[in-house]
Amino acid sequence: MARKKEYSEEEVIDRAMHLFWHNGYVNTSMQMLEKEMGINKFSIYSSFGNKHGVFIQSLKAYGTKVNSMFEKFRNASNGVEDIKDFFYDSVAICFLKGNQKGCLVTNTYNEFSENEDKLIKAQMESFMENLKGLFIEKLRRDTTKDEETIAKQANFLLLAKHGLAAATRVNSRF
Repeated sequence: MARKKEYSEEEVIDRAMHLFWHNGYVNTSMQMLEKEMGINKFSIYSSFGNKHGVFIQSLKAYGTKVNSMFEKFRNASNGVEDIKDFFYDSVAICFLKGNQKGCLVTNTYNEFSENEDKLIKAQMESFMENLKGLFIEKLRRDTTKDEETIAKQANFLLLAKHGLAAATRVNSRF
């Protein structure tokens, strides 16, 4: 008979997410995960498969964590002003307690840029396409812009967002 889990998967993934966020995937060991999550390796393997499984679940948890910021952006109706507010919100979230290492997605994107991990690449592409789509939607509110200009500006904003997130890893709040 299987034993009942004595931990909340949501809670242990949240702890793992912060560990990966702070250290990155490569620099996070199974021993570190065990200690931070408060469960043993057997439980980690049983619930998540392996370190990679914990990381994928951590990326999904991060998506949930920042969802309210994206919903605010998605539901706003002031075009370029909404983009400005999104950038301010993106910086502000990096300075919340426990979030001092920039954006987990940006960190992961940088760490895995040369890696062929299909699951992680799919997570990153999904995030990037979603954000780019929101930028395009907001930029289209300016009817003087053609689609080529909008696409170029959306790409620029996507790069600027991740550059800003990377900068928050090393810069202190002003």
